Amino acid sequence: MAGRRGNNEGSIYQRSSDGRWLGVALLGYDAAGRPIRRSVSATTRAEVVRRLKTLNREIANGLLTSVRAPTLEVLFERWFVDVLEREVVRSTIENYRSIVKYHILPTLGRKKVDELTVAEVDRLLAAKMASGLLPSTVHRIRAVLSQCLDQGIRWDVTVCNVARLSRTPKLIRPEGRTLSPEQARALLASLHGHRNEALYTLMLATGMRRGEALGLKWKDVDLKRGVVRIRRSLKREGGHVVTADTKTSKSRRAVNLPEPVTALLERHRDQQGKERVDLGAAWMETGFVFTSSVGTPIDPRNLYRDFQKVCENAGLSHWHPHELRHSAASLMLASGVKLQVVSQVLGHSSIRMTADVYGHILDPDREQAAKAMTSVLWDR
Repeated sequence: MAGRRGNNEGSIYQRSSDGRWLGVALLGYDAAGRPIRRSVSATTRAEVVRRLKTLNREIANGLLTSVRAPTLEVLFERWFVDVLEREVVRSTIENYRSIVKYHILPTLGRKKVDELTVAEVDRLLAAKMASGLLPSTVHRIRAVLSQCLDQGIRWDVTVCNVARLSRTPKLIRPEGRTLSPEQARALLASLHGHRNEALYTLMLATGMRRGEALGLKWKDVDLKRGVVRIRRSLKREGGHVVTADTKTSKSRRAVNLPEPVTALLERHRDQQGKERVDLGAAWMETGFVFTSSVGTPIDPRNLYRDFQKVCENAGLSHWHPHELRHSAASLMLASGVKLQVVSQVLGHSSIRMTADVYGHILDPDREQAAKAMTSVLWDR
């Protein structure tokens, strides 16, 4: 049964099947000139009138888009194909797809993008926390959803990024373990004569990522000047060892080498040359600085196992190769190297990132503040 339409009400009618009242407002027209409408419903006509007025006000204020909104699942797939495939490395896309597949789509995948609410995102994140996921994982879920919704705004399929308004658990960044100066020297001493002595020493002295060090080629190394240029990374992907772009644009950088590291690399180059001659045709020329005994790239997984043996020989507990990077940053900062310089050496995307991860190491500054207050307040 149709009802009488008031000024600016839109179309209001009562559905005969269940007696509910519905109101319809014109949102705009699509590319073919077909009208795009939005509807509201309620058990009474008065409530529909109220909701329809709110809807019309949102339309007038530009809070609703005239583009037909896709489901979140469709938006994610378009984002992956049209944006991420061109802008980020394969490993990042695979990580994002895993997050979307297992943590977002099962709950929100069929939801229209423009109908997604802050409350629904809050409930999703709360459920993930309750399931035992780490806060850092829940933060990544929210971040991936937020990035996709930002793209949805640019594509005019939604007007609000509700993920940005959602609540997330407090993220406490764990402090990575770092070698003390004494432990670092013990490690270097135990490496003497080891096949990967130059590799581990380089990582500890420069803070280079494992994949960056393994991805170095001799054409990137200037032993006369004592400089290496980081241009690529080596990683395992799809069961194979492959080269890839560095993590970020700032990861592509030049790094100055301490003189002992340059000397180690010179000896390493000579030893590699002898292996090449001894193997003859069996040697596989790849150009990499660090290789297997037949010239092939080193599998990052094998490096982990090898490093465990090195640590045991040095009398240390189990350490991960990536902790050499943490140790390098900590030792530089503790020695007075400026935060900005350390950030550049590490190839961090911003100095803020370096400060967030390693700021707690700047103890001399805090100790100086404590001594100053002792002098002012207690005259000591």
